[in-house]
Amino acid sequence: MKDFDLFMQICRRIESYQPDMIQLQYDLTAIPALSPENGGDGEYAKARFLFSKLHTLGFRSIQQIDSADERVSSGLRPNLFTEIQGKHDDCTVWILTHMDVVPPGERVFWEDDPYHACMKNGRIYGRGTEDNQQDLVASIFAARAFLDECIVPEHSIGLALVSDEETNSQHGLYFILNHPKNPFRKGDWLVVPDAGNEDGSMIEVAEKSILWVRFRIAGKQCHASRPKQGRNAFLSASHLAILLDESLHASFNIRDEIFDPPESTFELTKRDANVPNVNTIPGEDVFYMDCRVLPRYSLLEVLKTMREAADEIESRFNVQVTLEVVQQGEAPAPTPIDAPVVGALRSAVRDIYGVKAIPRGIGGNTVAAFLRRDGYHAVVWSRVDMMAHQPNEYCMISNMIGNAKVFAHLFL
Repeated sequence: MKDFDLFMQICRRIESYQPDMIQLQYDLTAIPALSPENGGDGEYAKARFLFSKLHTLGFRSIQQIDSADERVSSGLRPNLFTEIQGKHDDCTVWILTHMDVVPPGERVFWEDDPYHACMKNGRIYGRGTEDNQQDLVASIFAARAFLDECIVPEHSIGLALVSDEETNSQHGLYFILNHPKNPFRKGDWLVVPDAGNEDGSMIEVAEKSILWVRFRIAGKQCHASRPKQGRNAFLSASHLAILLDESLHASFNIRDEIFDPPESTFELTKRDANVPNVNTIPGEDVFYMDCRVLPRYSLLEVLKTMREAADEIESRFNVQVTLEVVQQGEAPAPTPIDAPVVGALRSAVRDIYGVKAIPRGIGGNTVAAFLRRDGYHAVVWSRVDMMAHQPNEYCMISNMIGNAKVFAHLFL
């Protein structure tokens, strides 16, 4: 355990911030930060508010790096960075959160206005309260505690508040990593609190490769009473779907227990509508697969196996099968489980929550993949109720306070 008395001093200060942390949640929820892809005007208003708030709270070194985007009224997608100098300059401990949120979805499923936060039973409800404002607020007040207590952290503290995480990060982290003023160094600790579980026991250190593929089967339309006059695209697609399921799972069957689930997944998902009436055999059928592939496998090999299955169906049913990649991303190398940031985070979670945190891999994707791809040792961690993107999204106040203490533990 670090200096116990000093850390308890920090924890008491964080606890005293609870009313201010709740108020900041209310303020942020009232400023929708939706990307243009999601029908919004970007993060500019929210970033301006946070810039002013950080200055009011005592942060003096605040940098804004803007990405130009003509689709929003400001023309800018801002990214904010602030640092507190530590005793040693060999590394900075960064907490990286995002300012943008997703749309509320169907309002009928919300009990209250999603952009007007409210508090019930120890929870703050509203769009964005958990994803990602819970840890954005927690990181700010964890760092503020060092300013207010006049404690110089062992290593420098860094807060990164980025844009565009909910879409593709082209105006957020990806933009920053390719910018001349990129503030991150290879020796820094980078924590991305944008995924986790309910007890905080998962430290995400690895992600699977992602591959979304559209399969378009072209046959020949005809009357259903005379099937030999056509080539049934729906029937061919059904056989292809089964063959893909069998061949992909057989060919890529190695397990890696660091991941949950431990195997590559190949799931049939969306299917486009074909003919609108019952008595017509469709001449075209379209379906999709979502594949999450262990890093040991190349996505080119997966696509080759898919093409072989498609060739077999073409030959058997006299149809044409086209494969179109909708999304493709090779997984970067995992963050080593013995990296200093992993050990420090495990100690912090143990001391704050009394939980043994385990390094794991996931099938989803986070912005940590951008960092790992560029050689940074990044981890993803948060104690959350996993309400992201759901109606009646909420943040547990206890998680917001507890996670702030975890961040402060890393800083100290």
